Amino acid sequence: MPKVQVVDMQGSPVGELELNDRVFGIEPNVHVMHSAVVAQQANARVGTHSTLGRSEVRGGGRKPWRQKGTGRARAGTIRSPLWRGGGIVFGPKPRDYSKKLPKKVKRLALCSALSSKVNENCLIVVDQMSFEQPKTKDMVKFLEALKVNKKALLVLESNDNNIQISARNIQGVITARADGLNIVDLLKHDVVIFTKAAVTRTEEVLSNA
Repeated sequence: MPKVQVVDMQGSPVGELELNDRVFGIEPNVHVMHSAVVAQQANARVGTHSTLGRSEVRGGGRKPWRQKGTGRARAGTIRSPLWRGGGIVFGPKPRDYSKKLPKKVKRLALCSALSSKVNENCLIVVDQMSFEQPKTKDMVKFLEALKVNKKALLVLESNDNNIQISARNIQGVITARADGLNIVDLLKHDVVIFTKAAVTRTEEVLSNA
């Protein structure tokens, strides 16, 4: 069972925490993580792009000149794709890009990402995290105390307005709820900072999935 050190908001060790093997101690599955990333990014696409084909552009109701005798190439309509202002050939049309993944595959991807963070010593557990008022300066001091100078994901048990507002103006730092983790945020941030309560909530959500 993997163990991580628990620190306070000043970065001082206050104990150890045993992590759930099923969530934080599995062998990371790179293929499943890749599939989950592709699916999440595909599901974020709106798919409202559209172009007009030759039957949809305006004009071109009559033949521009007679078929023979002008010395020019044959032309049937001024809205041919060969003409300026003509229709688009094989242009994009509205479509649904969404991909569906089985629930167990999503869970495996999240557990793989969390386990890889533990293996790389990029997961920090804080005993508790709270600010009296929303202040970016306080969040900067907190991250400096933890010696975090990279992109960081703060995982909370529940919404905390003071923490979320304090973090939102710091480039590369975002917050997330333990029951709303996603694979892209976990992988694109170098360090993941959990509160102790958030670890418990994450284990509840993913071990029962």
